[in-house]
Amino acid sequence: MSASYRYAVRAALLYLLLSMIWLQFSSHLLNSFFDNSAELSRWQLINGYAWVVISAGFIFIARARLLRCLGIGAKLRERSEDRERLRQAAAVFDCTREGVLVTNHDGLIVHVNRAFIQITGYQSEEVLGQRPSLFKSGRHPAAFYQAMFATLQSKGEWSGEIWNRRKSGEIYPQWQTIRLIHDDHGRLSHFVAVFSDISAIKNSEHELIRLAHHDPLTDLPNRLLFTDRAQQALTSAQAQKRGCALLMVDLDHFKMINDSLGHTIGDHMLKAVAERLAAMFGPGITLARLGGDEFAVLAESCPQLVQAAALAQRIIDGLKEPFLIDEHQLFINTSIGISLFPGDALSAEQLLRNADSALFKAKSAGRNGYALYTEELTAHAQQRVELAFELRRALEQQQLRVYYQPIHDMPTSRMIGVEALVRWEHPERGLVSPAEFIPVAERTGLIAEIDAWVMRQACQQMCQWQQAGVALSFVAVNVSSRLFARRELYQQVAQVLRDTGLDPAYLELEVTESAVMEDPEVALEQMHRLRELGVRLAIDDFGTGYSSLLRLKRLPVQKLKIDQGFVAGLPGDEDDGAIVRVIIALAHSMGMQVQAEGIEQVEQAALLLELGSHLGQGYWFGRPVPPGQLNWAHAPAIG
Repeated sequence: MSASYRYAVRAALLYLLLSMIWLQFSSHLLNSFFDNSAELSRWQLINGYAWVVISAGFIFIARARLLRCLGIGAKLRERSEDRERLRQAAAVFDCTREGVLVTNHDGLIVHVNRAFIQITGYQSEEVLGQRPSLFKSGRHPAAFYQAMFATLQSKGEWSGEIWNRRKSGEIYPQWQTIRLIHDDHGRLSHFVAVFSDISAIKNSEHELIRLAHHDPLTDLPNRLLFTDRAQQALTSAQAQKRGCALLMVDLDHFKMINDSLGHTIGDHMLKAVAERLAAMFGPGITLARLGGDEFAVLAESCPQLVQAAALAQRIIDGLKEPFLIDEHQLFINTSIGISLFPGDALSAEQLLRNADSALFKAKSAGRNGYALYTEELTAHAQQRVELAFELRRALEQQQLRVYYQPIHDMPTSRMIGVEALVRWEHPERGLVSPAEFIPVAERTGLIAEIDAWVMRQACQQMCQWQQAGVALSFVAVNVSSRLFARRELYQQVAQVLRDTGLDPAYLELEVTESAVMEDPEVALEQMHRLRELGVRLAIDDFGTGYSSLLRLKRLPVQKLKIDQGFVAGLPGDEDDGAIVRVIIALAHSMGMQVQAEGIEQVEQAALLLELGSHLGQGYWFGRPVPPGQLNWAHAPAIG
């Protein structure tokens, strides 16, 4: 409580006390001096007037004191609030993460905050009294600062990106706002600059740009940057009338490394391949990773076809040397497709497309080699695209058919089973050869969907035959590597069996040896689950997939099918004969059945029967036909 306020309170209390005393004294005095009541009343009235005058004086004095007291209190509260606001402003000024610099109207620094010191590296005593030009980076011309001050004069504020220099000499970017401060008379008193360090943002922008144009694993240019560089190179080559070559490089069977050793080893392998490729090339050659295990090489000066072929062979030979990855000694082969400018293409996109077509040709020719682009190859690629579109439509419009090829027990010549084979009945082209559309189905991934459809049709057909009294032991259905690799194959087969009502013992699933070898451990798990359903399992095309006998004996299969490539040379080819003997002996030793496919002559059937292959399939027994055209009669006797 202030002194003035206490004084006013005491004055009011004194006034009340005096009033009470005066009233008591005056009443007693008047009663003692005047006996006449009229005289007494007149003096009481005079006394009352006097007391009113005296009270008015006291009230005036107390009121003045009280008003003065209240005014001082208001000012004191206002000053207290101002001091609190100043303390808050000082705390914000000192704690904000943005640097703050204040200059007077002459442009001399009069105050900086803690963030300014942290960002610039200067202590306050080093900059007070100095001009902000102390921090100039030298990156901006004089016109930049002239435009800044012109904006300040016209708008009273400027914001923008500016590069300044720290005490260490490092140049860094700021986002800065400068404002003019005027006093109560409208005169310029101060400049206030607030800024933040945007180095991290700039670095992030550069990193995003780099990531958008480079492969994150190998740090090589990606497809986007490679296409841009290729187009620039072609423009330059066209102006200088010189040739270029684009090589599409794909690692053969790289998936086996990922599946067997894990993706971490696979990534290390890709980085090692990228480093080895980069070491092979000098100036004028651009290397990029397009994705997966696919790389691209652009030779900007390659006037002759022989030079491109030599470069491709150098890559193939260079990658044949073993790679040591985490104590694993790994070997890799490669296939290369070559497209030339200007002979094959006039744009980067077309050059890439043609090289990819040539790569497909190289892989189809057996891998571990290179192939050149031709116009015929382009036409063939376009046909594949059209065929893939038509094949998808054929699946939707039920143009596919299931044909059945008989499987005979050769000792009795009795048909004991059939193999379900897909056929395409095109509305315009008629029956399309499987050799034409099956590779397209495998390349586009449609083969898994087709296999699943064939399985359902075959199970339904087997149920119909059983209801008609036809005695068949099994219907065999091919399972492609794509379908076999799916974890949900077990559920898919179980669902088909439930929907059709077929006893699982009458369904035989044929898996190629190569599909099993892609990932033996997963294949083993998959086969055991299928066997739990009760279906039969057979290894198709046995002898072509380089099976490990150790793994083979662990597989829960009931049958080995001898590939028709070995049967075709019988009975004259001694090598084929020796291989067939080994396969039959191996199957018998493991308690498996043996089935030979591709039998077209009675001599082949007779030799196979003699060697111990009791099941036979091929044109000599019957071609694949619709279910209504199967000949249920016994095949001709063998021998």
